[in-house]
Amino acid sequence: MHAHSLFSHDTPCIRIEAGGSSALVSLHGAQVLSWTPADGRQRLFLSERATFDGRAAIRGGIPVIFPQFGERGPLRKHGFARIRTWTFAGIENDEAVFTLAGDGSDGEWPHPFIARLRIALSATRLTVTLAIENTGDAPFIFTAALHTYLRVDNIAGVAIEGLQGCDYEDSAGGGTLHREHNYEVTFDAETDRIYNDVVAPLALIDGEHRLDIEQDGFGDAVIWNPGERLCARIGDLALDDWQHFVCIEAGQVLQPVVLEPGETWSGMQVLAA
Repeated sequence: MHAHSLFSHDTPCIRIEAGGSSALVSLHGAQVLSWTPADGRQRLFLSERATFDGRAAIRGGIPVIFPQFGERGPLRKHGFARIRTWTFAGIENDEAVFTLAGDGSDGEWPHPFIARLRIALSATRLTVTLAIENTGDAPFIFTAALHTYLRVDNIAGVAIEGLQGCDYEDSAGGGTLHREHNYEVTFDAETDRIYNDVVAPLALIDGEHRLDIEQDGFGDAVIWNPGERLCARIGDLALDDWQHFVCIEAGQVLQPVVLEPGETWSGMQVLAA
């Protein structure tokens, strides 16, 4: 694996290359902005209207959600990890490692911690692992996710396999609970669901293309597409962007993690082209 620093979108980034595959990671949020496997087809969606001012969240790629998912708690939506500057710690065991640490003096999050994001590449796979270590002397509670935006040709031809039999919370429908009876999840309106106890591999079917998705450590899978009406109200998306991405997020949302002093939690998502 090779890595080098550069500026892209006017922001400091690290480009990682291995096996004919490449990924671009912004130090702002340790956010994977692009992933092109050896076949040359970009698999991640990044909005052309994304903000790169070093303060706002970047719309697209793989935002790191920590220590709070969404508005499920007192912190800012989706926490602070995606808007902080991370440190590139180099290559360890053929993984690019990014770190974010807090000493407990932060008024927003008064708990000492180290977050580590590890990124591994091969010709056909992208593996992203988020690890949270409690470096303090008291337990803390958090939720987390990898908020992965996947590029698709047209949402009308998209289906997600592997969620049949899972219970889900319908966030777009007022938080009601349901069970998924369909073999394929398809999209014809705003979709925002948190699927629980996801163990089977998932597959994103995009016309003639397929992306296999696995996760470990994360108990939930969040499926999101804003649909036409919500997309029109999101300033950093173009009007038709909803047709060109779907989020399949590996999350630990419905069952928050209680992390004891000295303990480390980790969750992983694997994308395979």
